[in-house]
Amino acid sequence: MSTKEMDFLSYEEALKIVAAIQEEEDVHHSNKRILTIYNYDDKEICWFDFDEVMAAVGEVPAGERKESVQNYILNHIPTWALDF
Repeated sequence: MSTKEMDFLSYEEALKIVAAIQEEEDVHHSNKRILTIYNYDDKEICWFDFDEVMAAVGEVPAGERKESVQNYILNHIPTWALDF
């Protein structure tokens, strides 16, 4: 499903449910990284492909990379994440 077909939470709504963003190994694909999103109950609510997020964020100064990735993710949390 493309992002054009998906509805996202507002940044403010995402802040209310996202407790952590963890870079992890993809258990289904060796040598691949994902960014797993956890809620305040420590439950996984969704994940993002690391390489796709980094490409979407683009070139940013190293000191701003973490904040840029967080902002990108918080603006792309699908509405169905509320079901968790």
